[in-house]
Amino acid sequence: MSAAVRGAVPRWAEWVAQATMWCAVPSGIWRILFALRLPAGFTGSSDPARINFFGLLGYVCALTLLSETLAFLSMGLVRSWGEVWPRWVPFLRGRRVHPLAAIIPAGAGAIGLMLLWTPLAFGVHFSDPEYPHGVKMAILYLCYLPLVAWGPLLALLTGAYAYRRYRY
Repeated sequence: MSAAVRGAVPRWAEWVAQATMWCAVPSGIWRILFALRLPAGFTGSSDPARINFFGLLGYVCALTLLSETLAFLSMGLVRSWGEVWPRWVPFLRGRRVHPLAAIIPAGAGAIGLMLLWTPLAFGVHFSDPEYPHGVKMAILYLCYLPLVAWGPLLALLTGAYAYRRYRY
């Protein structure tokens, strides 16, 4: 009753899929530590001590969970559940996933991520005096810089998925 998985996934695509998941981790950790009041160098109205603790923590945890979930979905481009609906999905279980159902959202996500994070690679400068400076700004950049790679990696993975699904 289930459709067969098409074509072998190249080892490099496996690595790329795993790398996409790791791209979101450092920024998520930084955000959670920021919400927990780690001195991150923000002052004035940007200082986390001046923001409602539970509201900020809830927002940051939700944003981090969303980012990690979206990053995890890239694994569907190299796993069988990206080609055949899993058993736990009502009405669709065991049926073939139409390739465009994965290619369109993954491609749109790759473009969106590149538009959002590429400016960071060019050293966006925050002139706001309330933003961190020096070492704290360097730590912030180091934690967010992997996000620059997320979009291109997802685009590469999406292309490999499309090639594999339409090749057969």
